[in-house]
Amino acid sequence: MQAKKYCLDANVLIQAWQKYYSPKICPDYWGVLDDLGMKDIIFLPQMVYEEITRTDDDLTKWLKSSNIPKYKIDEPVTECLKKIYEKDPVHKFLVDNTKQRSLADPWVVAHALKEGAVLITKEEKVTAINTTRIKIPNVCENMGVPWMNDFQFIEELNIQFSCRIAKSPGHHP
Repeated sequence: MQAKKYCLDANVLIQAWQKYYSPKICPDYWGVLDDLGMKDIIFLPQMVYEEITRTDDDLTKWLKSSNIPKYKIDEPVTECLKKIYEKDPVHKFLVDNTKQRSLADPWVVAHALKEGAVLITKEEKVTAINTTRIKIPNVCENMGVPWMNDFQFIEELNIQFSCRIAKSPGHHP
């Protein structure tokens, strides 16, 4: 049996880096992600990689030097995207250019579908009826693609954090 694979949405890396798992307070998390990438357990769709690396910042520098594989768009992924749009006309609302939403969103689902991967996203499901708003989790559920947020992912992979007070620079005991 092939090991489970996880497809990462951009918001999972961006929010963790900027907020709760910033490398200043949780450097080990980024080492764990790098190891998971090396083992091909996690991957990034090429469009997610490009979305993140458009900004020249520390996350971009880290990502460019990381071992997380970038999966390119190929014919099977394009076929998966067609299936997503054919399955339900509302799926086209996944890309909403008026709010500068991510153009990568439909591709993230297509890559997860092709790879049989679990999609990791910070997005929440839209539960309102009669809405043209649709999020990655809604499309995942419509397409039978498993999804979870990054906290569930950390729990599922049994990633544990250890905390300590780091020595401050120039501090001599």
